[in-house]
Amino acid sequence: MTSNTNKPVTLGKITGVFGVKGWVKVYSYTEPMEGIFDYQPWYLDVNGQKVTVEVEKGQRHSKGLIVKLAKYDDRDQAALLSGCLIKVAANELPELNDGDYYWHQLENLKVISVATEGEPVLLGKVAYLTETGSNDVLVVKACSGSIDKQERLVPYLPDLYVLNVNLEEQTITVDWDPEF
Repeated sequence: MTSNTNKPVTLGKITGVFGVKGWVKVYSYTEPMEGIFDYQPWYLDVNGQKVTVEVEKGQRHSKGLIVKLAKYDDRDQAALLSGCLIKVAANELPELNDGDYYWHQLENLKVISVATEGEPVLLGKVAYLTETGSNDVLVVKACSGSIDKQERLVPYLPDLYVLNVNLEEQTITVDWDPEF
């Protein structure tokens, strides 16, 4: 795998303060949302500075999460963190089974369709993924060398539409009609 294991991966965002004792509200991108507590330390970009923080306590509150970070003991300190993305080093994430990928590993990979007669065609690069409920979807945007400037939504369904993911070559091969 060619991905940089020290590359930061975004797992959530601090959305505001909670109370007066330094607690913050957190929106988690992990599933389940409490999974964000399994990763330490957190790295935040605070006014252009990389700040390392440790979670002292964390819990579910209403429909979200609240967190007490070590060394942040009042509302004013905590308010400085509002809006910060929560990141961890990629090597902190658990190893996956063969054929499973984290979303961040798929982003920016070239998407090549073999659904046409003749040569495979470059549809674009994965801009991001989205969840629809029934399956995840690759949002493919045009890039240099792509067949056209069209954005495409390709269901991430291995063995049906997604035929191969090659992290070394930075490509995803799909059976997807370029007309869609």
